Amino acid sequence: MLVLTRKIQEKIVISTNIIVTVLNIDGDQVKLGIQAPRSVSVHRQEIFDEIFKSNYDALLQKKDRDAAFQSIIKKKQEAGGSGLDRT
Repeated sequence: MLVLTRKIQEKIVISTNIIVTVLNIDGDQVKLGIQAPRSVSVHRQEIFDEIFKSNYDALLQKKDRDAAFQSIIKKKQEAGGSGLDRT
């Protein structure tokens, strides 16, 4: 981890297109301004963690649905159908 010391209005440049500016320091809080292309996601850690968990949960649900669907198709095929008929 790179550790830097900055004062108000000083900047940090990440790569060539992300600029982090220290806007204010108030006690134990630091206000940062972040300039980045729209294609770059910028989130607080706790928000990122929630997004990751939500996406992971959705993936698990999709896998469960896919497995259930495959099981239904397999049972229909074993019973002599195509597995995809609408009857």
